[in-house]
Amino acid sequence: MGDGSQWGLTITYITQPSPDGLAQAYILAEDFLDGAPSAMVLGDNIFFGHGLPEMLAAADSKDNGGTVFGYHVADPERYGVVKFDDDGTVEQIIEKPDVPPSNYAVTGLYFLDGDAPRRAKQVKPSHRGELEIVTLLESYLHDGTLSVERMGRGYAWLDTGTHGSLLDAGNFVRTLSTRQGMQSGCPEEIAYMLGWIDDAKMAEHAEIFKKTDYGKYLKSLLRTGPTSDMI
Repeated sequence: MGDGSQWGLTITYITQPSPDGLAQAYILAEDFLDGAPSAMVLGDNIFFGHGLPEMLAAADSKDNGGTVFGYHVADPERYGVVKFDDDGTVEQIIEKPDVPPSNYAVTGLYFLDGDAPRRAKQVKPSHRGELEIVTLLESYLHDGTLSVERMGRGYAWLDTGTHGSLLDAGNFVRTLSTRQGMQSGCPEEIAYMLGWIDDAKMAEHAEIFKKTDYGKYLKSLLRTGPTSDMI
């Protein structure tokens, strides 16, 4: 990925010195964020669905509080699970409960306001010795500023943290690409659609990958233009 300039981006890297929990990311990135809201996504999570960009844009538009996403799963005991009250309001998020209060797991995608680093500093290590993201989210929930958006049947959320789930994700993406003839999560296409790179830069990328189907796809975008509903 480098510095991201090939896609018209600027990418900065911060190293986590030891695996001390997801909430630590906000402490490490405090100077970088400089009071700004942020989105954090886990590197082994894949999201797909029509309308996903609009859902993320709505979460990004909020200046205060936080937004996370609930996804209906068959095995909620493996995840942080949302507990709803009778009117559907989020009451609690419980990490890997023995008796799940619902089938909605919290995905690895978090939109939090600029107060996240301060809140993260107040999180105490769990019995695992980590600063748990659930504890950070609970501080927003306690203040009534956490929203949980439910991803319905039209969305796919894949956690590729095991060999089996990685294979499932690969088969899912391959099926979509083969059936639709479109790439999923194509950074060149996204940059091209948003005007971050021009025709000349797209042609350079197509030339780099010219011997692959990916390169042929990039070249086809120069003829047809980027698809407006890409993910």
